[in-house]
Amino acid sequence: MHVELQSIRFHRMGCAEVSAAKTIACFSFNSPDRLCAGGIGWLRSSGDDPAGGREWPAHLERRRWPREPSPQKEHRADVPPALVPLRFSTQDLPPKEQFQSWRSHMAPLVDVHLPDGKSEDDGFLAEQTGWHLGDILIVQQRAQACSYIRDQAMLRSSPIDHWNVGVLRSGRAWTEANRHVTETGPGEIFFRSLGYPYRGRMTDSVAVLVFLRYELLTHDASLLQNANNTVLSGSLAELLVSYINGLEANLSNLTVEEVPRIIRTIGDMVVACAASSTSLDRAQEQANMGLMERAHRYIHLNLHSDSLTPEVMCRALGISRTRLYQLFETSGGVFNYIRKRRLLQAYADLTNPTDNRPISEIAEAAGFDVAANFTRAFSHEFGLSPREVRKTIATERPAIPATRSMRHFGTTIGDWLTLAR
Repeated sequence: MHVELQSIRFHRMGCAEVSAAKTIACFSFNSPDRLCAGGIGWLRSSGDDPAGGREWPAHLERRRWPREPSPQKEHRADVPPALVPLRFSTQDLPPKEQFQSWRSHMAPLVDVHLPDGKSEDDGFLAEQTGWHLGDILIVQQRAQACSYIRDQAMLRSSPIDHWNVGVLRSGRAWTEANRHVTETGPGEIFFRSLGYPYRGRMTDSVAVLVFLRYELLTHDASLLQNANNTVLSGSLAELLVSYINGLEANLSNLTVEEVPRIIRTIGDMVVACAASSTSLDRAQEQANMGLMERAHRYIHLNLHSDSLTPEVMCRALGISRTRLYQLFETSGGVFNYIRKRRLLQAYADLTNPTDNRPISEIAEAAGFDVAANFTRAFSHEFGLSPREVRKTIATERPAIPATRSMRHFGTTIGDWLTLAR
């Protein structure tokens, strides 16, 4: 089925518009629901709903025509799934150890605390299942009540600067950022930037969390900053929730070919929802964007430029070389940050089934003139050689890179996010 989505315009910032025109290519999962990839929409197969809202008689089957076997579904049974879930759970631990295990797992993202009146001796049941879709990490989470904080000190030492949207299935959460508190309830969807501090608390809850790499939406960073810590609402938010619901039900069945289209779809939908919820002008956007955020954005926009040097960055950002080095001190220096981002982009290119460039060309784009140096740096960063990564794509089973922290210290939510290249 092919559906064409007409131009959608959002009026914001007085005279400016955000316009998104997409031709949507739809694909079927192993259910009667159909997800639209590449744009906004989640369509149900026709013929399943009675006309006029009347109830179907109990003895009749809820379908208008008999359904023919789907050749695509039969074919997909022979295709290995693209995603291998990552799992964390406190269930099998002694009650006294459960909360500290959860706290250690979440430490790279937030510092969590028990509610008043609760003791570690009471136990703490929590579980997460993570799914990597390249630039996106989807986490299914179930956890008991706790408070959480991501402060400035954590931001200075953390490489995590993702965009985060989440749908609550049950429970409630209250989050404060920049003296503004949002409340999220069942069925609602929030948007947050992990590049800014926030704090909050939640009751016992079930949620689906979607983390998007900063680079995925770099060109819309200013718009997204202004939607930070908001509960998305309106018809576009409802469509996004429906899409996430349908996607969650089919995560274990996705194939390699479908993943890039899903990434583009979610990115487009998040930007569209954020655009409909912000009204600040560009001068305000620039003023609200922190220095570190502007530095990150400049690097992302000029990642493959030969002129991406500290001197050029200092002139573009209007800061001294000393100030620039201070900004990236916790990241191992500005050169190290740029190098790692280029390696992450090279990994993304190597795992893109539609990118047929030679490895040497990808290495050159990442700033490596000598292929052997690229292979050495890439293998050190991900635990896999560039050739091994590309080979796994040819067999439709993408490899999950083993970062240094995973190989030596086990996995945390931070490791999962690092894998979302």
